[in-house]
This record gives sequence, C-alpha cells and structure tokens, in this order.
Amino acid sequence: MNSATVALRRILAAVASGEATSRAEIARRTSLARSTVGQQVDHLLRRGILSETEVGASVRGRPPRVLSISPLAGTLAVADVDVSETRVVIADLSRRILARDVVPVPVEDGPAAVLGAVTTRLRELLGEHGRDGAPVREVVVGLPGPVDFQHRCAVRPPIMPGWDAYPVGAHLQERFHAPVVVDNDVNLMALGEAERDDVDPPLLAVKIGAGIGAGIITAEGRVHRGADGAAGDIGHLRASSHSDTLCSCGKTGCVEAVASHSAVLRDLGFRTGNSGAGDGSRLLAEALANGDPKALYRIRQAATEIGEVVAMLVHMYNPRTLVLGGPMSEQRDELLSGVRAVVYQRALPLATRRLTITTTEPGSEPGLVGAVALAARDTFSPDGITRLLQARPQV
Repeated sequence: MNSATVALRRILAAVASGEATSRAEIARRTSLARSTVGQQVDHLLRRGILSETEVGASVRGRPPRVLSISPLAGTLAVADVDVSETRVVIADLSRRILARDVVPVPVEDGPAAVLGAVTTRLRELLGEHGRDGAPVREVVVGLPGPVDFQHRCAVRPPIMPGWDAYPVGAHLQERFHAPVVVDNDVNLMALGEAERDDVDPPLLAVKIGAGIGAGIITAEGRVHRGADGAAGDIGHLRASSHSDTLCSCGKTGCVEAVASHSAVLRDLGFRTGNSGAGDGSRLLAEALANGDPKALYRIRQAATEIGEVVAMLVHMYNPRTLVLGGPMSEQRDELLSGVRAVVYQRALPLATRRLTITTTEPGSEPGLVGAVALAARDTFSPDGITRLLQARPQV
C-alpha cells in the first residue's frame, strides 16, 4: 500500500469518526503534512466522498470550513427480521436515517419470500428518496435465531422453518452488489442500546419475545459473538422449574419455553397469531393494568425465571448496564422489579454495586440503530475504506 493510500485512509477515518472536522485538525491529529492533507482532502472532495461547507463568519480571512462525509457518498441498507414482520431502513454514511418501513411477511413463509420482499422494499425506498445515485455500501440483516456470523446464515433456528443454512448473505449480496453482514437480532439490539448517551459498557441486552436471547457488548464497544456466533443463545438454558415443558427446539425445560413473551401469552390463553404477540400483548397489558391476579402471577413467574439466568450472566460478564428488551419489556414495572429482585439476591455485591438494570426506551428501535451503527463501522473499517477508495467516483 503506497503512502498516498495510507494518507487517504487516515484522513477518511479521522473525519468519519468525528475526530477531525477541518484540514488543520486532520494535520494535527494524523501528523501528516498540511500540503499532503490538502491534496488528499481535495481528492476525496472530487470523488464525492467528503463534503466541505462554510460555517459562520470569520473576523478576518476566509470563513471556517467543516469537513464531513458527503450525503451522497453511499447508502446503508438494513433489515431487522422478526417473527411476523421485518423492519427496514436506509441511511447515509453518517448514520442519518433517511427512510424506514415495515415488510409484513412472517418468517415462517421462508427465506426466499421474506428476503424477496425485503429486497423489493429497500430498492423502492432507495428510489423514492433519491438514493439511486448513492450506491449501497453495506447491507446488515438481523435474524431472530442462532447465526453463523462467518457463513452469514442461520443455524437450526427453532422458530424459522426453512432458514437453516440458507445463504442469506450471498442472496442479498447478489442483489445489492455490496458487502452483507448477517447477525443475530439481539446482537444488533445490544449495539443499538450501546449507542445511547446514558448507557455505559460493558452491556448485556436481553430480548424477551417469541424466544429469549442475549447480546453482549464489551468495554471496547464490540459484540462478543463467541467462537461460532452462539454466544448469548440463552433461551435454551434449563429453567429452574417446569422441567417437563416442551420447547420448540425439541428439548424440555428451556427457559424460553416457560418465560418468553409467547409462553406467557399462551399460558394465559391470549391469542398470539404468527408473531407471538398481536392482540395478546394488548390483552396482557390490560390484564396487568386491571390487577388480574393470574396475569400478575404469570409475568412475575417469568421474570423470576429470567432473573435466574441473568444473575448467572451478571457473574460471568460483570456488565455495567443490563437492558431488557422485546415485547415483554412493555410490561416494564412487573418485569423490572422481578428481574432486579432475583439478580440482587443471587449475585454478589461486587458484580452488582454499579450495575444499572433498565428496559429499552418506549418506541425506540435499538435493533435498527445497532444495524446502522454496525454497517457504518464496517464501511469505515480499514477494509471498508479500501473498498470505498477503490469504488467508482461519485460525482
């Protein structure tokens, strides 16, 4: 790699991270000569990767100029697949969300149907929002099941018939002609929660929906996926009770089978439909608001089971922040109090003395936020910057 390419990468990385927003700052931060910085910034401006704008007024001389990633340098396309629907988003390379929508195709219809509908809607959004001239630089997809991160596919997902080993990454890469990352949906949720200003890593995110999974963010802000991508697949740990309850994985006694949102709704007789939620979520909320003893008992029981597993994870990973998400987190008071009680009872003071236990913000979409963040990080990683510099100029 020649010196000019190295300089381009360092300059682009400094601007993308927000470390430097002017030519003078870049020179100071990178120790590159001002003349080199000027030449390479001009090159990036001509390629349409950077933009430079005047801000405010200057007492003397030229007005100050600020460098940023050009809005037309490229587009990020992400999809968060859930049991009943998929949420899709397009964003620019500065992580600004340009458009979002919902694709109402249930995961049980199979990968070809879901990914076909997702591809169509993402392409429509790109056209509707004038992004045809801004190539897709990265695609990120979250799946509600175990994911082989390296091979970009689901591995024996209990609630995703037909998805086992389906080449999700290759399927989408062929259609968007861009790098594709496939990850577990809870990992993306964890990344999204870690983006919040009021959240400190290490972070443990637990999603309680049709299944139960965990995402782990290290102190350095990276996802801990384990050797094969199976880290955080906690739904199939054994529950402390109900050892004879059959799980969708074929085993009995899994915590997912007795404490997931779907399990709670099923036991209360609330209709769930394809999503594991639907009208059932509304009926559960109403029952809890009215003080229904059966509903209160059942959700407290689920919170206790989840708390037992979480207490073990708190000891193993010693997170600073624990976030509960998914449909069950809508029942914030009952869920939080139950999980907190078990965690503080089971875990030792050293592991909990600075632990914050909370839920996702109402109306937030941390999975999509995390997917966009991951796509942007990959785009401006060393390999991503190389691809960006090798791509055809956007003028």
